Amino acid sequence: MIVCVCHNVSDRAIRAAMDAGATSLSEIRAQLNVGACCGKCLPSAKAIVSECREDAMPRFTAVRRELVAA
Repeated sequence: MIVCVCHNVSDRAIRAAMDAGATSLSEIRAQLNVGACCGKCLPSAKAIVSECREDAMPRFTAVRRELVAA
């Protein structure tokens, strides 16, 4: 789905940037120009970033537990 019509940025592109190491909406904006024109896409982009963070949290917690136990 296209999130940012002005810059033709899809939800897949946002998710890929998050998977590649972006950690915030600010980083996504810098990398993909999301919200740099009209700004109507920012609520959707923010929701996707939040969703990606939530999805990553269980993996982070599991890795952290392994490191603490070692």
